[in-house]
Amino acid sequence: MAVTTEPKHFGLLIDGEWVDRRDGELLEVRSPNDGRVFATLPQATQDELDAAIEAAQRAYDRQELSAYERYEILYKVSQLLLERVEDIAYHMSMEGGKPIKEARIEVARAASTILVAAEEAKRIHGEQIPVEAAVASENRLAFTMRQSIGVICCISPFNFPAILVAHKIAPAIAAGNTVVLKPASATPVTAAKICQAFLDAGLPPGHLNLVVGGGATLGEWLIQDERFAMYSFTGSPDVGKHLRNSIGLRRATLELGANSPVIVDRTADVAMAADAVAQGGYMNAGQVCTSAQRILVHRDVEAEFVDALVGHVQNMQVGPSYEDTTDVGPMVTLSAAERVEASFKEAAAAGATIHCGGARDGQFVTPAVVSNVTADMQIFQDELFGPAVTVTVFDDLDEAIALANDSRYGLQGGIFTNDLETAWKAARQVRIGGFMVNDTSRYRADQMPFGGVKESGMGREGPKYVIEEMTDLKLVVFNLQG
Repeated sequence: MAVTTEPKHFGLLIDGEWVDRRDGELLEVRSPNDGRVFATLPQATQDELDAAIEAAQRAYDRQELSAYERYEILYKVSQLLLERVEDIAYHMSMEGGKPIKEARIEVARAASTILVAAEEAKRIHGEQIPVEAAVASENRLAFTMRQSIGVICCISPFNFPAILVAHKIAPAIAAGNTVVLKPASATPVTAAKICQAFLDAGLPPGHLNLVVGGGATLGEWLIQDERFAMYSFTGSPDVGKHLRNSIGLRRATLELGANSPVIVDRTADVAMAADAVAQGGYMNAGQVCTSAQRILVHRDVEAEFVDALVGHVQNMQVGPSYEDTTDVGPMVTLSAAERVEASFKEAAAAGATIHCGGARDGQFVTPAVVSNVTADMQIFQDELFGPAVTVTVFDDLDEAIALANDSRYGLQGGIFTNDLETAWKAARQVRIGGFMVNDTSRYRADQMPFGGVKESGMGREGPKYVIEEMTDLKLVVFNLQG
């Protein structure tokens, strides 16, 4: 694949126009592959942010799109993304370090998510309420209806710069809201490419606006601006808590991370479990909120499981993200790679065993399997967000469930077992947002409700479910007067 070395320049999207400003402060997007500047964008000023919010409010006030028109536009966006898979995947891989074969899949998933949101635009509905069954409510007709809420602020992360942008902006538009989008500073180009598809599909000016800048400046301006009706945020727990504490009674959906547990029971198909964990623990260099991190393995099958997993992991190819043969690319920043390396050293000093990997070369970290991990180690308690899984032994199911729940997070998890009673007990007792049987925490279908408990956040994504949060439920009652 040919790699462009000359930096590209992209603009901000405000009221249907690209603001291609090259003066003032520019954001430099550096490729994790080699540290070179891959692209530049203007960092939004306060005036530009105000213009974006005002454009979104004007577009919302016009209420110019019917449900069917929103469906048509979103359907066209979905088709355009499928036509542009290679272009968007290339830019995603270069700016974020995601292996190109994973980037292609992500763009296709983003297209699918937008298509699901398009269909949901036609299904927003209320219900009749039988109030006439109440005392003194004769001759009354009551029903509910759902109405859009206004301008939504969408803040997306670097690790899924296409799919998580799609999960935020497509349901918002499907519900009749308008959007100001702030993508992660590491991966704004993918967001710009997706926004262009919305323009090309005929979305009127102001319905979608793109601003770029740092979290400490632009991010804070967004959080403090009372013109937003709702926030859709994916990021760190600290920022999520700050956002929640700052916005008062306004709505928010927050997805804030995890250190997902996966139980491997003594009855499990161990080979199947090891293969699934290898796929679910190292995608995007482990920089995935649902990454299978804490693998809880029954003592009777631990050796077999570790041997099988190490065999898979040692065959993974580490290299530049733009090469088709790469399984594990670079981490998004040097500091992220250094943090993961330090986690390995700390775990080893505490008594853990690193079976393979764990070496760092710049932003590249070789995938690792870490066993003999106990619940008091930081690598067990923290979100690693790197290319490794940890293995912790248990002796009975109650212990495994207790270990799974020994976390401030609760996003997704799973169990491998051939015993139905074991699966059902774990599904009921592990406190978590989504639980997979004979699959890892990594599984996600984009139409399913997705979100967590505890410090993993609040609210649910998935077009049908988040549309409920992006709309108001209104009750209408007619007194028919006989």
